[in-house]
Amino acid sequence: MVQNKKRPAAKAGAPAEPKRRGRPRAYEPEVALGQALALFRRDGFAATSLDDLSAATGMNRPSLYGAFGDKRELYIKAYQRYREDYGATVVEIFKADLPIRERLRQFYDAALDIYLLGGEGPRGCFTVMTVASDAIVDPEIRAMVLEGFQDLDKAFAWCFRTAVEKGELPKSVDIAVLAQMASATLYSLAIRARAGIPRKQLEAIVKGAVELLCGSKAG
Repeated sequence: MVQNKKRPAAKAGAPAEPKRRGRPRAYEPEVALGQALALFRRDGFAATSLDDLSAATGMNRPSLYGAFGDKRELYIKAYQRYREDYGATVVEIFKADLPIRERLRQFYDAALDIYLLGGEGPRGCFTVMTVASDAIVDPEIRAMVLEGFQDLDKAFAWCFRTAVEKGELPKSVDIAVLAQMASATLYSLAIRARAGIPRKQLEAIVKGAVELLCGSKAG
């Protein structure tokens, strides 16, 4: 006959075990946001369902709503994350004391690293390939896209202005036009990358574009 063993009585004055308060979070918000971003970049907003997002993040719908809001809010947060990650990647290139040709070459090279990511195929630029389409019907998203375009033009304008001040380019160049053309080159690379153009061909485009943008030498 098996006897039931009694638990030893708690010692007087011994600290009580802390009470567990609910279940701990089974996800990390930043990781989940990155997973949602990858899905939106691949499939776009309309084609990405909440079930898709739940599967990608490992979060059920109530958890998704609690952490990020509805699908549109999650999409906007994902786009903000993309812009932050992109900016962090290229900011050091703009800070460094580089000749204009080398600065542009490094910038486009870093962009290609981002555009060519994707296990199932290159993702291109989230702004150009995906978000710009949604900007047509959503004023908030449109404002974010336009802000991004303006920020890029300003960054390139600073590059060319600095080159003029250092004597790398003549004072007669139109800085605003050069900045817009540099931005247009970036958008073209994004589209071509998404279409599967090999990196070597994209790098050849970069080389030609840099020579055109910086071809005029100071006298």
